[in-house]
Amino acid sequence: MQNVYEQITNRILDHLENGVVPWKSPYFSKTGFPKNFSTQKEYNGINVLLLGSQRFTSPYFLTFLQAKELGGHVRKGERGFLVVKYGTYEKANEQIEPEEGKSLKRGYLKAYTVFHASQIDGIAFPEPEELPELSVSERTNRARAIIEGMPNPPSISEGSAVPCYRPSTDSVHMPANRYFVNEVALYTTLFHELAHSTGHASRLARKSLLENRGINAAGDTAQKTYAEEELVAEMTASFLNAHAGIIEEEIENSAAYIKGWSDALRTKEAKSWVVRAASEGQKATDYILGRSR
Repeated sequence: MQNVYEQITNRILDHLENGVVPWKSPYFSKTGFPKNFSTQKEYNGINVLLLGSQRFTSPYFLTFLQAKELGGHVRKGERGFLVVKYGTYEKANEQIEPEEGKSLKRGYLKAYTVFHASQIDGIAFPEPEELPELSVSERTNRARAIIEGMPNPPSISEGSAVPCYRPSTDSVHMPANRYFVNEVALYTTLFHELAHSTGHASRLARKSLLENRGINAAGDTAQKTYAEEELVAEMTASFLNAHAGIIEEEIENSAAYIKGWSDALRTKEAKSWVVRAASEGQKATDYILGRSR
């Protein structure tokens, strides 16, 4: 029987094999982030990828029991969608951390099945309504506002041959704007580099950034750390694009890009770090937007 991590990774691999990159879904910018209709809370982290990649025209989901409690029912034969909930527990007889004076907590994932509004009868869901598509200037203004509003930001300079974030100087370096084919490519790239910067010790102190030795670092552990940090940045950029109204179907995903991530996610270690990367991507997004959960 597959564990939760394997189920999640396999679902993402299925999307990649069909040419769909789950963290680059235009769903977010057109319909909004997936939401539980009963609680009215948006799903976050890995759940955004699992549900958003389905390309539904309405953001609402419910569990089987929630639908029943609201007077509706899931139609017979409908197949649900995986979501997960993260929790912690204290293991019996676990050693106490001497410096903290409290017991160690371990994390766990619990799987749930939810159904989309289109699979449920008997509930009056709001009519699906696509968010208005913004003009180029409106998207640009939103993206700039996100960047300018980032708390404790790194320095940003223009003129670099390649885009990069340098932890040693806590600085983002970008090529001149004229080298980008459009504002989608420009801000997606800048959001990606700002995502890396959230891992700095003065911000979220993210392990995958602090221990990152770059793409050419030797050893399986170093390569895993690099891949995880890149996935964090990719997911963060996509989440921020959605908030800016940038529709990612305008960005063409090359076959090499898709194959690269497909190969990376087939490694044994990926079974856990893909979930962790999504969680860290959500934290990075919240940090840049100046909000906390």
